[in-house]
Amino acid sequence: MAIFNTLPDNLGEVDIIVAGGGTAGCVIATRLAEADPSLTILVVERGTNNDSPTVTYPMLFLSHIMPGSPTALWYPAGPEEQLGGRSIPVSTGGILGGGSSINMMTYSRGQRSDFDAWNMPGWSADGMIPYMKKFETYNGPGTPETHGYDGPVQVSRGRFINKSFEDKVIAAAAEVGYPEVQDAQSMDSINVFERVHRYVSKDGKRQDAATCYLHPLLQSGKCPNLHVLLETQVVRVLFDETKRASGVEIRPTPEFQGKDGLIKTVSARKLVIVSAGAVATPALLERSGVGSRDILEKAGVKVVADNKGVGMEYHDHVLALASYYSSLEPSETLDSLSGGRLNVPELMEKSDPVLDWTVQDTTSKLRPTDAEVEMLGEDFKKAWDQHFKDIPTKPVVAITSIAGWPGNPADVPVGQYISTTSFTTHPYSYGHVHITGPSLDDPLDFHTGIFKNPLDCKCLMWAFKKQREIIRRLDCYRGELEIAHPVYSEISNARSIKLDAPLPRPVKDIEYTAEDDAVLEAWLYKTVANAWHSIGTCKMAPEDKGGAVDGSLNVYGVSGLKLADLSIAPGNISANTANTAFAVGEKAAAIFIAELGLE
Repeated sequence: MAIFNTLPDNLGEVDIIVAGGGTAGCVIATRLAEADPSLTILVVERGTNNDSPTVTYPMLFLSHIMPGSPTALWYPAGPEEQLGGRSIPVSTGGILGGGSSINMMTYSRGQRSDFDAWNMPGWSADGMIPYMKKFETYNGPGTPETHGYDGPVQVSRGRFINKSFEDKVIAAAAEVGYPEVQDAQSMDSINVFERVHRYVSKDGKRQDAATCYLHPLLQSGKCPNLHVLLETQVVRVLFDETKRASGVEIRPTPEFQGKDGLIKTVSARKLVIVSAGAVATPALLERSGVGSRDILEKAGVKVVADNKGVGMEYHDHVLALASYYSSLEPSETLDSLSGGRLNVPELMEKSDPVLDWTVQDTTSKLRPTDAEVEMLGEDFKKAWDQHFKDIPTKPVVAITSIAGWPGNPADVPVGQYISTTSFTTHPYSYGHVHITGPSLDDPLDFHTGIFKNPLDCKCLMWAFKKQREIIRRLDCYRGELEIAHPVYSEISNARSIKLDAPLPRPVKDIEYTAEDDAVLEAWLYKTVANAWHSIGTCKMAPEDKGGAVDGSLNVYGVSGLKLADLSIAPGNISANTANTAFAVGEKAAAIFIAELGLE
C-alpha cells in the first residue's frame, strides 16, 4: 500500500499533486487514478491515517469531536464583537478522509433551490444530482430520480435502530404540525421530519471518503502510481515565471513528527489541486502569493496574483444545543457509552449492532408559517420576503434529535438525556479568514462573523422555541437540563422545570413574553456555536463578483491550479455538508478528467 509519512526520494516529481486528503481530495485522487493508472498522483495529508476503530465504529465519533482531539483541526477564531468578545473555535477534519472520517455521519442533501442559486452553469441541482448519484447508495424508499445508484458510499439506517425513541419524536413532531416522510432528502421536501439515514454500511461501518475510495484502490494494486503522504503539511504552492503552478513546498506536521522537519519541494508536471478545506485552502493560497494585494503585502508575501475573492465570505451554519432530562432506558441513549457503562472492547469483539449507532435519530427541514414570520418582526419579514417567500422549499433551520447528552459527561449528573441541535441553513452573517504572515505558524486573521447580522438570532430563536415544543410532547420528557437552557424569571411560563412524569395532555405551547424573548436572545449570543460546516471562502463566481475560481475550478490570475472543496461553494446549503463535499469531489474529478483528455 503506497501510504507513508516520509516523502520517498523517487517522488520529487509527479504528474498531479492533491493538497489535502479530505473528503473531496480522496474522491478526486481516486477518480483520476482510475481514469489513468499511469498518472503519478501524490495526495498530501497533514493528519494521520484513518485506519482506527474509533473511525470504523460509528458510535465512537465523540472521541473525534471533543476539544483537543488529534484527529480534528481546531482553528482559534478571533473575538467576535457582536458576541461580546467571545471567540468560537472552528473544527474541521484533521485526518485522512477529512470530515467524513470524524463527523456524525448524517446523510443530508441540500435543496434543489440551493444549487440553483449558485448561478453557475453545470453546478445547478440538475448538474449536481448525477454526481450525488455517482457516490451514494441509498437504501431507503427514496425517489427514483434522486436515489438508488450503486455508488462506493453506502447510506443505510444501520443495524441498531432506536425505534422507540424515533417513534416518540416523530409522533411529537406530527403533533406540532410536521409530518413524517420517508425521504426528506429528495431536495424538495419541506416542513417534515424523517428518521435519519447515515453514512454507515449495512454491516455497521463508517462510510468515509478514504475508506470507500482511496483504501480499496490502493489495496487492489491496480494503481501503483497513486501515493498518499501523511503527517505532512503543504506550506505553499510554487509557480513558474508564467504563473503556472509547478509544485508545492511541504514539511512534516509538527504535532506528529516534531518541529525540526525540513521543507522539501515536490514538482507537478500537469496539475496542482488544492483541497484543504474552507479554512486552510484560502490560507494556503495566500501563503503562495494568491489573494488580495493589500492582505498579501501586509503579511509580507510576494504577490503572484491579485485575487480579491480569496478568504472572503466565510460562513457556517449557526448551531444551538438544547438538552432535557428523560425517562429513557440506559440502552436508548449515548449516556451509557459516555458514562463508561459500556464495555467497548467487548462490543467490538462481537461486532455489537449498537456500535453502528450515531445517536442522531430524526432530522428535519423547517420554515416558519406566514403568521410566525409576522411575529419575528418587520426586519425579519423584509428579509424573508426577499430571500425565502418565493422559494417555498427553502428551509430556515434544520432540527435534529439526539438520544443523549452530546457534551462532556462530567458536566452533567449521571442520567439519561435527550437533546436537539438546531442550525440555521442560510445565515445572513459572514466572516473571513486571512494570513497575517508568510509562515504556516503565523496566526490567522479569522473571524466567523456568527450573529453579525441579528436576523440569524431571530431564526434560532424561532427554532429553539419550536424544538422545545416538540420535546415537551414526548412521553419520556422530564424537564429541561438547566445548563443547556436560558434562565428565565421564576414567574415565567418559559422557566425550566423538572418532572416525574410526562406533561398532562393536551400540551399547550409556552407563551413567551417580551422579557422571555430578551432572555432567550441574550442566552443565544452567549452560547451559539458553529456547526462544523465551514464553506464559501474561495467562491466559484465571476471575478468581478468576488469569485476566486471559475466554473471549471481554475484559480483566477494563475494557471495549472485548481480548487476542489467546500471553499468553492458560492452559497450555503440546507443540509449537513458531507453530501455536498462528496458531490463536489465527483464533479471536480469529472472536470479534471475531461480537461486532461482521459475520458
